Amino acid sequence: MAWIYLVFAGLLEIVWAFSMKQSAGFTRLAPSVVTLVAMIASFVLLSAAMKTLPLGTAYTIWTGIGAVGAFVVGIAILGEPASAARIIAAVLIISGLVLMKVAS
Repeated sequence: MAWIYLVFAGLLEIVWAFSMKQSAGFTRLAPSVVTLVAMIASFVLLSAAMKTLPLGTAYTIWTGIGAVGAFVVGIAILGEPASAARIIAAVLIISGLVLMKVAS
């Protein structure tokens, strides 16, 4: 169950990163509220996952899901550049996440 909590916590990290961008520095109410709610929910789920998963594993997976997810959302939705170097960096992050999971 801890891994399920962790995956959802990571997905919520993507939500809050995207909605924070949409909030324009917290000047728009709806995206600001989504950001805060998603942040709180993400932290609650991360905390639940950390009850049984090691700190290093849980935190690394959580931030990795958020980082790669925000990268993909940036390219797919916000039209950010998808250079070869950025894609290689994301692949390396994913490789590290897989290795972290296997090592657990």
